[in-house]
Amino acid sequence: TTAGTIAVELYPDKAPKTVENFLAYVDSGFYDGTLFHRVVKGFVIQGGGFTKGMHPKETRPPIPNEADNGLRNERGTVAMARTYQPHSATSQFYINLVDNPALDHRDKSLRGWGYCVFGRVIEGMEVVDAIAKLPTGTRHGYRDVPLEDVVILKARRRSELPPPAAGDTPQAAPKAAPPSGAR
Repeated sequence: TTAGTIAVELYPDKAPKTVENFLAYVDSGFYDGTLFHRVVKGFVIQGGGFTKGMHPKETRPPIPNEADNGLRNERGTVAMARTYQPHSATSQFYINLVDNPALDHRDKSLRGWGYCVFGRVIEGMEVVDAIAKLPTGTRHGYRDVPLEDVVILKARRRSELPPPAAGDTPQAAPKAAPPSGAR
């Protein structure tokens, strides 16, 4: 991002359709040039759907909600954003700034479905926290938008990125060891 690098570990064993969907967007370059367009202090930062000027991008069809996978919306986890309808997630995702149990799956009712966690920040949580501190306001008719654009420059699989520079140390979200998964 224009604010720094964020690396995410994905959990295809827990959310296979969600991870497949996310990686399809990554592999196509969809996220390149999109914004972290929503920042709610003490809650989440959200991105993956709008370009500069808050122009929405055309998305793939919605995917089934896999929020009943046992993963929780804890600080540093990555989950799919959606509308009020449980099975409406497309490209937008968010990173939890704090533990958000109200976003977890409770039951398969309209209000209880929750939001599907499918990964965790393993490097760059300090970047996430810096984005969370940016001043926000209403821009182009949307609330909670950073007053300064935070652009996702490139979203790539780890295998496609150069190795970290000597002396770089990963900054993971402070939590117990996450379940195994692909990067």
